[in-house]
Amino acid sequence: MVEGRSDAVEGGRIRLGMVGGGQGAFIGAVHRLAARMDDQYEFVAGALSSNKKRALASARDLGLDPDRSYGTFEDMAKAEAGRTDGIEAVAIVTPNHMHAPIAKAFLKAGINVICDKPMTTSVKDARELVRLVNKTGLVFGLTHNYTGYPMVRQARAMVAAGDLGDIRMIQAEYAQDWLTEKIESSGQKQAKWRTDPKQSGGGAIGDIGTHAYNIACFVSGLTLDSLCADMSSFVKGRKIDDNDNILLRWKGGARGMLWASQVAVGHENGVVLRVYGSKASLEWHQEDPNYLRFTGYGQPPLRITRAGPGSNADAGRVTRVPPGHPEGYLEGFANIYTEIAQAIRAQRSGKKPDPAIVFPTVEDGLVGMQFIEAATKSSAKGATWVKV
Repeated sequence: MVEGRSDAVEGGRIRLGMVGGGQGAFIGAVHRLAARMDDQYEFVAGALSSNKKRALASARDLGLDPDRSYGTFEDMAKAEAGRTDGIEAVAIVTPNHMHAPIAKAFLKAGINVICDKPMTTSVKDARELVRLVNKTGLVFGLTHNYTGYPMVRQARAMVAAGDLGDIRMIQAEYAQDWLTEKIESSGQKQAKWRTDPKQSGGGAIGDIGTHAYNIACFVSGLTLDSLCADMSSFVKGRKIDDNDNILLRWKGGARGMLWASQVAVGHENGVVLRVYGSKASLEWHQEDPNYLRFTGYGQPPLRITRAGPGSNADAGRVTRVPPGHPEGYLEGFANIYTEIAQAIRAQRSGKKPDPAIVFPTVEDGLVGMQFIEAATKSSAKGATWVKV
């Protein structure tokens, strides 16, 4: 049990705080919905904006006790660590450049962390967070939410079971069109900070490229050896990349390609993963997430349905409703939150978490930052091969 949280009971809701996510923020509401979906958390405190007035107004809108609405994350970490009913976990939903300092403050205060991706804006900061998590023994979850989808879990289990044979090729893509025009100049909040290199730490590579890379690693179980990246900025005056084409060489001999674009006209949220082995292949589309296409060599394609015939226990464990009822984005987020909750409950009682629990960790955050760093280096050198 974490010191200072003496009234935490093994089966009770986890007291959750949040940094960022106040009025006008998109992702904060997503995290709050995900935390509540399986009734695992109670939202009790926040530093919801760097603007103290907006932070208090946001807390009022969400029904927080004014005494637990903080003007700074430093004040929040210190105060909550000193309360017997203080938060057990904090969700970090700020622009990327603030992830590392906030995470460090709460880890040092003895509070578990749930962080939006990318985890940091540098490999150095990512290594420091890994060190802190290992030193404190706290739980650190990274919300790569696509790993929470049932059919992604199904695909991962099938690859691990050898259903595809030896993995030969992996294709991952994440295509959007919302930054096709320079909407950051119009004051659009999300576009403004996401295209500011000082706040985002990068462009499409960090915002969505890391999602595509993470899901490729998660399903295949492979480790990247090297890459060759061509990162572009098509919109005039934009200071970050908005389209990335990357060749991948995996340890063990597999090859791959990753495409991440926020200027691909006609695409809304096109996350696609294809894995090809010596015996069979898998294909999954996030915009049609309840189905997984499996094709054995020389066989007709098989469409596996979430919670239907052919689905496995890994998919079933994170499925809520019967076949034909769509599950997707929010439920994937909720699955990550719920698995983190199970790890925190195990920590409360000094037990090891169930080995079936799977969620992106601080080590995955470091891997993501190493990918970004290598891709940026490769592109700057004229798309040369770079070791990861």
